Amino acid sequence: MPSKKIILSPETYKSKAAGCLVGLAIGDAFGDACRDPENQFLYGITMDWPEKPSYSTDDTEFALLSAEILIQSKGFPTPEHVLAAWKEHVVIQDEFNRGGASEREAAVNIRRGLTAPETGIYNAYAHSDGAAMRAAPMGIVAAGNPELAADLAQIDAEISHSRDGIWGAQSVAAAVALAMTGAGVDEIVAEARKWAPEGSWFKHSFDVAFEILEQGNFEIEKVWMPLHQAIRCEYKASVPEAVVSAFAVFKLTEGDFRQGMTYAGNFGRDTDTIGAIVGALSGASHGIQAIPDSWIDKVRQPNGTCLKFAAKRNLMDVAQILTTLRR
Repeated sequence: MPSKKIILSPETYKSKAAGCLVGLAIGDAFGDACRDPENQFLYGITMDWPEKPSYSTDDTEFALLSAEILIQSKGFPTPEHVLAAWKEHVVIQDEFNRGGASEREAAVNIRRGLTAPETGIYNAYAHSDGAAMRAAPMGIVAAGNPELAADLAQIDAEISHSRDGIWGAQSVAAAVALAMTGAGVDEIVAEARKWAPEGSWFKHSFDVAFEILEQGNFEIEKVWMPLHQAIRCEYKASVPEAVVSAFAVFKLTEGDFRQGMTYAGNFGRDTDTIGAIVGALSGASHGIQAIPDSWIDKVRQPNGTCLKFAAKRNLMDVAQILTTLRR
C-alpha cells in the first residue's frame, strides 16, 4: 500500500527544497575549501568562507544531473532516462574535472556499450559515495515517502554503483524525504540506517559509529577522534566511511545548519561529500531561511567545474521545478 502523502504548504515545500539543494551545494564547496592546504594553514579550522574563491565540485553538479533526470522524466525516471542524460551530459565530455572514480568508470562502461546495472556492477568503485552525493533531489520529489525516494535513488544509482554504493544513495534519499516533512534528527537517522542491509559493510560501519556516539554521550569532542579511527578505510570516498560520517555529524550537530557545515567541512577525508550530505539534510529540515544569504550567493549559480551543462542551471530555479514533480 503506498504511503499517505504528508501535506506541506507550497511555501514550506519550496523553502525546504531550496534549502536542501542549496545546502548540498554549500556543503560541497565549503567542505572543499576547508580541506584546501592554504586555508588550513591560514585558519586551522575554517568557520566561514575564506578569501580564496570556492567552487562547486562533482557533488553539486551530479546532483543537478539527477535533478535533470527527474525533470526530463516528469518525476517518473527509468533506466533509459538515466542513460540518455549520462550520454548527453557526461559521456559526451572528453573529461570531467573533479569527477569521482565511480562516475569515470561508468562513463567508460557506457562508451563500451554497457547499460545499467552492468555499468555499476562492473565498476571498481561501485561502493563509492558518488551516488549518495547526488541522491537528494529524489528525496525532494518524494517528500514524505522514504520508500519512493529509495526506489528513485536506486534507478539513478545503478548506472554507476552496486551494493553499498546503491544502499548509500537510498539511505540519503530516504532521509531527505523524511527531513522534508520536519521529522526530528533521530527519526531521520533511524530511517537512513534502515537502508543498510544486515551483513553489509555499510551497516557494520553505521553500528560501530553510533555505538561510539552513544558511549560518548554524543559529545562531539569525546567522539571525534575515535569515530574517525573506527571507520576510516583505504578509500576515503567509500559509502561505509563517508556516508556514515555524514550522518554522524548530522546527529552530533542536531541538524543545525551552520554548525553542521563547520564540523562536516573540517571533518577531514572526503569533506565535500560529507558536507554535501549534511547540508542537504539540514537544509531540508529547516528550509532556505536557515542559511545565511551571503552563503546562498556563493553557490546559487554553479560554474560547470565538472559537468558543463551545470553552469546553465540556477539552484533555486531547479529546486522550485522539483517541487512541481512531487509524487
